[in-house]
Amino acid sequence: MQRGIKPLWDLPTRLCHWLIVCCLLLSWWSGESQNYGIHQWLGYTVIVLVISRIAWGLCGSRHSRFTDFVVGPAKVLAYIKGQGGDSAGHNPLGGWSVLALLLLLLTQAVSGLFNSDDVLFFGPLYYAVNSGFRDAMGLVHEIVFNVLIALVFLHIIAVLYHQLHLKEKLLQAMFRGSAPGREGTATPVSWWWAVVVVITVALGLWWGLAQAPPPVSMVW
Repeated sequence: MQRGIKPLWDLPTRLCHWLIVCCLLLSWWSGESQNYGIHQWLGYTVIVLVISRIAWGLCGSRHSRFTDFVVGPAKVLAYIKGQGGDSAGHNPLGGWSVLALLLLLLTQAVSGLFNSDDVLFFGPLYYAVNSGFRDAMGLVHEIVFNVLIALVFLHIIAVLYHQLHLKEKLLQAMFRGSAPGREGTATPVSWWWAVVVVITVALGLWWGLAQAPPPVSMVW
């Protein structure tokens, strides 16, 4: 990035985005190959990343905040009708797709905490709920994955359309922070605050899972 140019997407936002991409691919692989130990840790990572991104969307850099790119229904409808509505970061539809993806990722990862393969793997919250709730979470885990994949596919198609057809440098900005026509207007918040957020969320998750009851056979 050139000196003096403010990033559209700050470093924490970019790292979170690409780490989630990697976790999603690895989660699919580990689930299909039944590497549930890896699958479990990837789930923890997604929870930390998504909650941290939500927190960063409330208190992070200007263009990473939801208030910068999430708009009301009227502006979304106007955008669909071709009446503008673009922001420096996301268009009105793109802003809501970010929220939908974050919600689906969090739901997918949290529902996995209650899952089991009924043989060797038991999620950390498997014994914290009754069988009916576990079954419901298993169904949620399966359905949300399919919805998530569909939305990710649409997200990729939209990015490629804007990148290749409309010649908007979305990918360059997401890799480098900014690109011609995709530049920020405010100095980003120090990335150290993002480190504090991630550590706080990780410790909170660790503490919460530590409160979960162990398997019945392990209770003395």
